[in-house]
Amino acid sequence: MALDDASVGTVPWTIKGELILNCNCTVFCPCVVSLGKHAPTEGYCQAWSGVRIDEGQYGDTDLSGLNVGLMLEIPGLMARGNWKAAAYIDERASDDAYEALVNIFSGKARGTTGLFGVLVSEFLGAERAPVIFETEGKARRLMVGKKIQGEVVPVEGHKGEDIVVTNTEYWMGPDITVATATKGRVRAFGRVWDFDGRSAEICQIDWKGPR
Repeated sequence: MALDDASVGTVPWTIKGELILNCNCTVFCPCVVSLGKHAPTEGYCQAWSGVRIDEGQYGDTDLSGLNVGLMLEIPGLMARGNWKAAAYIDERASDDAYEALVNIFSGKARGTTGLFGVLVSEFLGAERAPVIFETEGKARRLMVGKKIQGEVVPVEGHKGEDIVVTNTEYWMGPDITVATATKGRVRAFGRVWDFDGRSAEICQIDWKGPR
């Protein structure tokens, strides 16, 4: 299905799995509870993210088992938009799955990620890449070649249990596990970022569209 197909934005889609994110905030990202009304701790946001799709469909196209890497740059308040974004689509994706995932992560497919279509003013591009999402113990790792290399771990709370911000209205999902990056390296689109020790999030996702 071509990106300019008139049916884009009407196709039913679902994604269930896990998302990890690491940004340049020095402590836990204030966007989760302020819903983008409070500025990031550094006044601007730079972030990478990884999505593991355990189950997913876009129309008749199966997305299960694929991974996606994202790079985000937000100049100030999240809610004010003017974002820049790029997507790395699992090189194992079929042509139909590739186009489906570009539709979803550019916001064109509407639904949960439709806000990207409103808030992203510059979509830097999408490209196929080896996108590896691994879990070892509580650690989650995202590797997109040499472009994104990251690892996040939950922040240990009372009795060694994860700290979870629950019942939020955050767009990614209601329950966000507070994490930190043990590695957060981006070398892409002229950006050179290192966010080791900075804020991170882990979220179980259940997204859908077009509504």
